[in-house]
Amino acid sequence: MTTSTRTSRPASRPVSGRRDTRRPGGPRAVGAPQATFPQAAFPQAAARRRAAARLPHRWFADQLVLTLSGRRPVHALLGHALPAAYDRLVELAPQAPLRPTGRYHRGPDPEVRECGVCCPRSGVIEAFARITAGDRVRALAFRLERGRDARWRCAALDIGPSVSVWSRTV
Repeated sequence: MTTSTRTSRPASRPVSGRRDTRRPGGPRAVGAPQATFPQAAFPQAAARRRAAARLPHRWFADQLVLTLSGRRPVHALLGHALPAAYDRLVELAPQAPLRPTGRYHRGPDPEVRECGVCCPRSGVIEAFARITAGDRVRALAFRLERGRDARWRCAALDIGPSVSVWSRTV
């Protein structure tokens, strides 16, 4: 077994005096500000998206969009909805009111653009979500209630008017 020893840098050669002239911007002077690139904002935006995804109303809005667009089965929300809300979801899901429009359903996937919240009392969240898919904007409203086990469950659900939803009630 061989061991290698590392030698330290000579003290006579200062670290700050060395410049790499092959850099795209040429040598940089000591104390010059570093260039900021547009990619620097991405980690912060990703962190904001992750923090928003942990909020119960935002998580549930994302799950509803997946279910009502036909990308996730209804029973995926079985433990996350009270019976009345689950029945409403079962009624809406076959119509897939948020399914992408266009020929062969190849339009842009719907996504949650904004999610607002109102807390009328402790343990209750009433929320709305603006759902966009291309040029189309839809509204989604729901109520979450916290149970004794500290889990949030959907108690009510409503989606803005659409042709398929209104044609059943007329």
